[in-house]
Amino acid sequence: MNNDLPRWATAFVMPLLNLMSALLVAALVIYMLGEDPGESLGILVNSAILNPEGLSYTLFYASTFIFTGLSVSVAMQAGLFNIGSEGQMYIGGLGLTAAMLAFDQTLPAWVLIPVAMIGAALFGALWGFLPGYLQAKRGSHIVVTTIMFNFIAASLMNFVIVKYLIPPGEQNTASRVFATSGEMPRLNTWFPGLGDTPLNISFILAIVALVIYGVMVWRSSWGFKLRATGLNKHAAHYAGVSISKMIIIVMLISGALAGLGSVNSIMGSTHYLSLNFVGGAGFIGIAIALMGRQHPVGIFLSAVLFGALIQGGFDLSLEKPNIPTETFIFIQGLIILFCGAMENFYAPAISALLKRNKG
Repeated sequence: MNNDLPRWATAFVMPLLNLMSALLVAALVIYMLGEDPGESLGILVNSAILNPEGLSYTLFYASTFIFTGLSVSVAMQAGLFNIGSEGQMYIGGLGLTAAMLAFDQTLPAWVLIPVAMIGAALFGALWGFLPGYLQAKRGSHIVVTTIMFNFIAASLMNFVIVKYLIPPGEQNTASRVFATSGEMPRLNTWFPGLGDTPLNISFILAIVALVIYGVMVWRSSWGFKLRATGLNKHAAHYAGVSISKMIIIVMLISGALAGLGSVNSIMGSTHYLSLNFVGGAGFIGIAIALMGRQHPVGIFLSAVLFGALIQGGFDLSLEKPNIPTETFIFIQGLIILFCGAMENFYAPAISALLKRNKG
């Protein structure tokens, strides 16, 4: 049914209807909690979008989500459902931290920051390589292996931080604070109106990553092979594409992008490695890829939406105590449900409406 619809319907109308459906259910839940949905939405929008400082926080969260959304999206282009961006971002943060702890006392900022980013991308890529290799060479299902690797990554991080990274005499499960030369430059240095927020040049790097992704996927011969693999592996194989090689390369790229998601969280905000720094960003990336239809513009808008939900949700829960912060995890789940499992829910109705108008 979805193939019968024009591109504007599948790329814009259906995601919008799915989003509105999720927000409608969320409004019903807020009403049942004893609050006015319209007033609550106004508070959320004002806090996350209209207020310059709130918008800065929204874009800060979106910077991480863009990378995890790209991580899931590039795998989807090859027909792979990478559930492991959470673990890949975890391990990417470990690579970043290893570079920081080794060089932050000796290297200048203009060298240290790229080295740390390379460490994040490299470790994330290696963590993505393992399930990619198992899928390509051993036939293991990518969904199963990436889920398992999320748990392995979480356990490994706990062991490494507790055993090796906690400074002597400290109780917090975190590494030492990095040198100031390892901090990502903040955008409020050039735009004071943004306020004292952690929004940094990771946002600009995320936009660059979106552009590169768009060019590579839709404007290169490799991108054509990538999409051909996702559409029909057998046809791509007969056309000369090495499916196993493509799977491994894509998972390396996917893991590297997830690993780069740690740069914004660690180097742009906390400036040390903590146990739970990922905070579900890898799983949010799945929703962003689904809702954004693996398109750069869609990924950007979806990332901003989820950033707004987090930022606006914090303020809304403060002003409306009847609405707990867990409500916005529920809303995220609704968006995943409508934009993922029920993405074609409105397809029959749209198709019937278009046929009626033609008739």
